[in-house]
Amino acid sequence: MARLRFERTILLLALTALGVTWILFSREPVSQPRTISLTEAPIVGHLAPNFTLATPLGETVSLTDYVDRDGDSGQPVILNYWASWCGPCRIETPELQSASLKFKNQVAILGVNQGESAQTVTDFGLSFGLTYPLLVDQDNSVNRTYGVNSLPTTVFIDRKGVVREVFIGILNQAVLEDRLNRLLEEG
Repeated sequence: MARLRFERTILLLALTALGVTWILFSREPVSQPRTISLTEAPIVGHLAPNFTLATPLGETVSLTDYVDRDGDSGQPVILNYWASWCGPCRIETPELQSASLKFKNQVAILGVNQGESAQTVTDFGLSFGLTYPLLVDQDNSVNRTYGVNSLPTTVFIDRKGVVREVFIGILNQAVLEDRLNRLLEEG
């Protein structure tokens, strides 16, 4: 009986040593953390990537038309990604229109359409009586740049062009006004 207990102990120690050796030699080497130095990225705390899109009438709009990356003369920008077939987008559209009137000349609200024609964008804007710019992103290049996978998605950008929040889902008036007031308070 003692001999059996001794053999089990030796076997257990051998298996433990083998396991520890396996763990030590099969693990991934620890690498030094890389410093990420993104100048533009659709990530909170980074500069929002610049873009240029056309309105349905063919006028071009760029993010840098509104933000001032070198000073304080810019204004906050709200990028709202939407599509006419998106039910939640239709629900929040009147809230965005109301905010665009309330915060006129203080905050720019831009509606970035997801892959639809200029005529569809125009019809949507007319059906809601929208006065803020609607932009046609027919090939979804800006949607891809900003990593938009769900609609609606709203990106809050401060006056210097830094992404402050990415909000996925329906914005109600209280949340929208809270975020707009925060952007304006940042100076």
